[in-house]
Amino acid sequence: MMRQLRQNTKWIMLVTAIAFVGLMVFEWGMDITGQTAGGPGDLGRVNGTPIPYEQYQAAFRNLYDQVSRSQETPISSAQNREIEEAAWNEVVNQILIEQELARRGIQVTDREIQDAARFSPPQEFAQDPFFQTDGVFDLQKYQDFLATAADELLLLQLEAYYREIIPRSKLLRQVTSGIYLTDSELWDEYRFENERVTVRFVAMNPADRVPDSAIEITEDEIRDYYRAHQESFEIPAQVEVRYVTLTKAPLPEDTLAARERAEELRREILEGAEFAAVARRESADQGSAPEGGDLGTFERGQMVPAFDSVAFTAPLNQALEPLQTHFGFHIIEVLSRRDDSARARHILVPIERTNESELRLLTLADSLESLGEFMSLEEAARTMSLPVQQQVMNELFPFLPGVGQIWDGLDWVFEEASPGDVSNVFEDEQAFYMMELVSSTPAGVQSLDNAHPTIEQILRMEKKVELARTEALELLEEARSEGTLQVLEGREGLTVQDAGPLGRSDFFPGLGYQNRAVGTAFGLQEGVISDPVVTERNVFLIQTLERFPADSLAWEEQKHLQRAQAMFMAQQQRLGQWIEGLREAATIVDHRDEVFRVPAEPSRTLPMF
Repeated sequence: MMRQLRQNTKWIMLVTAIAFVGLMVFEWGMDITGQTAGGPGDLGRVNGTPIPYEQYQAAFRNLYDQVSRSQETPISSAQNREIEEAAWNEVVNQILIEQELARRGIQVTDREIQDAARFSPPQEFAQDPFFQTDGVFDLQKYQDFLATAADELLLLQLEAYYREIIPRSKLLRQVTSGIYLTDSELWDEYRFENERVTVRFVAMNPADRVPDSAIEITEDEIRDYYRAHQESFEIPAQVEVRYVTLTKAPLPEDTLAARERAEELRREILEGAEFAAVARRESADQGSAPEGGDLGTFERGQMVPAFDSVAFTAPLNQALEPLQTHFGFHIIEVLSRRDDSARARHILVPIERTNESELRLLTLADSLESLGEFMSLEEAARTMSLPVQQQVMNELFPFLPGVGQIWDGLDWVFEEASPGDVSNVFEDEQAFYMMELVSSTPAGVQSLDNAHPTIEQILRMEKKVELARTEALELLEEARSEGTLQVLEGREGLTVQDAGPLGRSDFFPGLGYQNRAVGTAFGLQEGVISDPVVTERNVFLIQTLERFPADSLAWEEQKHLQRAQAMFMAQQQRLGQWIEGLREAATIVDHRDEVFRVPAEPSRTLPMF
């Protein structure tokens, strides 16, 4: 169970990349040329069809590039493994789809290719300014281009493109046929998202209102709970490690270099260079740099304190001395100021490692890794005058102070290493680090003795909630007889609260977010007081004061867009289920371990320093 929880942790940008490749399979094809090159060997088979190395590499590179463009930091080794697995799955899916196209006899005619080429250009063409008029795609320009195109290779690529995607489009229509969303279904969804209510409620707050002395917990109750909820007391695998780090944080010399660079840029401006041109060329602020550093007009208190102070006190129209904030060094020019607003532009020089500093860091990391091949971690750290730290961590939250969560070293420390092993040097966003496994404890179940305090606390709260429910039932009769919860205001310390108008997806102050209490509020007619609503730690009496129904006219206006979005989601769900069904029925052989196995390196001698 713990391993499954860990394996379900994904990166958003990787999900984005996988979605891109899923689109590629059905709309673009693996390669615009439609060709599949041979490789150094097959990585496996899908229902007897070989999986070419080159096809896998193409899918991997496509995914890798997508993820790389989506983040500023380098792709970690843990991310790389995720991309490798996604690429493998994508190639398997591709072959399964090809097999299904053949089984169903789905083909494409020359006429279909001609019609598609004339009226359905590839997305890259539709977005090309060459084929646009006043910023909008001009079909006539595109068709004129096709009629006069002399580039035979381009036309062959277009033909291959359509031969690839048209059969897939036919298959997609077959797989997702029969999906239909009625107006009633669309209205129910719209209404669910757009209804609002105003509510009045009383929270019984059992943790405060019921004293601990009123609750008795027996040992038999604790044992029974423990036996009935074993899964709640599972504990993840745990390790104790020694480790050393090489921080990537800028050094004082890097801060000095950034200041000197900022001063150079200011001198350039003072000597006659245009501020805006220097900002566009040098500023690290990607939002303002294209605008010549212009930040527009901002209110007092909107910027960080140091910047704000300068903006509202400095002389106008002067390139000021570099100002340091946590963003870096700013060269600021205040353009105008009025009352509590100002307009300014700036050039941001970030504080980051210089090339020389970065090279020294990489050299240290290489030296640390070389020493770790021949020495214990403590010996290697002593040789390089690095402090050794020690940490206990579990596989659900593998955190090292000074490093963060060790995604790169995760598999090594929990699955590969034995006590006494020293890792390679891993790299994460904050630091390089090397670990030595001291001890390892497998996943298991917490003992009853250790779980005893937690169970006692859970049972005590359950009994408090039940007593609060009983009290709420006694108060309910009076509130209903008066037709309002307001009569309970101040009764034995109770407070009557109002909230709304709010929707189902909003947070209701005092009630919570998308829980049983919020659901009850939407299920009541105006003026009706609910029975006691029991949540995990509270009991409520709820009265819906006013309902604000969804606007049916507004729904009609957006219905076509809602239908398109809902159909797309339904098609994607059907498509995913269909592909999963193909995979379950397929015979898939994976030889990646054998093909990619790295041969053992010859022994090395101790490096000299």
